[in-house]
Amino acid sequence: MASYEALMERKLDMIDDRRDKRQGSLIYDALAPNAAETASFYADLEMLEDRTFGDTATGDDLTRRAAERGITRKGAVKATFYGSFLDENGAEYPVEAGTRFFLEKYYYVVLSREEDGRYVLECETAGACGNDYLGNLLPLETMMGLAEAILTELRTDGEDEEGDEELRKRYFASFDADAFGGNIADYKSKVNALQNVGGVKVYPAWNGGGTVKVVIIDQGWRAPTETELSELQDRIDPESRGEGYGIAPIGHRVTVDGVTEVPCRISMNLSLAEGAVQETVLADIQGRFEVYFEEMRKNWADSTYLTVRISYLEARALEAEGVVDISDCSINGGSGNLVLGADEVPVLGEIGVNA
Repeated sequence: MASYEALMERKLDMIDDRRDKRQGSLIYDALAPNAAETASFYADLEMLEDRTFGDTATGDDLTRRAAERGITRKGAVKATFYGSFLDENGAEYPVEAGTRFFLEKYYYVVLSREEDGRYVLECETAGACGNDYLGNLLPLETMMGLAEAILTELRTDGEDEEGDEELRKRYFASFDADAFGGNIADYKSKVNALQNVGGVKVYPAWNGGGTVKVVIIDQGWRAPTETELSELQDRIDPESRGEGYGIAPIGHRVTVDGVTEVPCRISMNLSLAEGAVQETVLADIQGRFEVYFEEMRKNWADSTYLTVRISYLEARALEAEGVVDISDCSINGGSGNLVLGADEVPVLGEIGVNA
C-alpha cells in the first residue's frame, strides 16, 4: 500500500530541486492534500481486496463468497430442554404449549409434551449461552396450583452462529476433493453442512459392504446429545435402512454416532509468586486449559487421533499470572501424554493443585 509519506516523497521527487520543497512551502502545501486523499484511496482499495477473496474476507463478505460455492453459514440455534411441572400434591401439572417461564436471565417457552410425560421447552435466546442453566423455573403469569417447575435436562444444545474460520475451512475444503455419489468427500461435504455438526469422520464399509458410519462432533465442539444424534440420523439415513430418504445415497446403510468425551483430571505442583492468590491463579489456569482442550476438539475431524500433551499443559499453566514454576503434572494419574482413541475427544475434568 502506498502511504502518505511514500506518496509525498514520490511527488516531491518530480519537482526540480531548485524549487523550495520544504514542509510549509507553497509546493509542499499544494501536494499534501492530494497525497493524503490518494493514500486514503489506496487504503480503501486494499480493504476492498481483502473483502473480495476467501482467505481474508470476513462477516457478510465471507458469507456471500461461500454462497457462490453453495455453502451457507450455519445460523445460531436455540437450546431445548426437558422440564417437569408438579402441583402441590406432587402430581403432574398440565401446561399448555406457548407458556413462558424464566430462569436467571433467560426466558423459556413450552413447545410440547412427550409421551413419557416430559415437557419440551426452548430457550428464547439463540446460542451456546442458553445451555448454561438448569433448575427451578418461574412463570411469567400466575398459574394457580403450580407448586414446582423445573428445567431438568438439556435436550439439544444451543449453538452460536458458525464462525468465520469454520466457514472459511468448509469453503476451501470444497476445492480440495471431488464430492461425488456418496464417496468420503461427498459425505463430509453434506454432513458438515448440517446444523449442529462441527466436524465429522467417515468410516466406509465399517460393518460390511453397503454400511457407512459417520461420527460427529457438534457445532459447540462437544459430544452431541441423543436427541441431536436421532435428528441427524433422520436427516442422513432414517433408521439406517439405506432407502435413500435422507441425504445418503440409496443402498448406503448409515449409522450416525457421536464422539466420546474423555474427562481429563489434571494434577500438578505449583510454585506461586509472593502475594498470588491460589484461587485466582487456578481460575486463570482453568480458563487456559479449557481453551487448549477446545482447540484440540476443533482439530479432531482432521486428526487420526488426539494426544493431550503434558508439555502443552505445563506451558499454558506457566503463562498464568502468579505462577513461578510447575512440576509433577499428570493426566488421569499418569505422568505421560494421554493418547485418545480415534473417536474420543478431551474435556477438562478436575484440577488438583499443590502449591
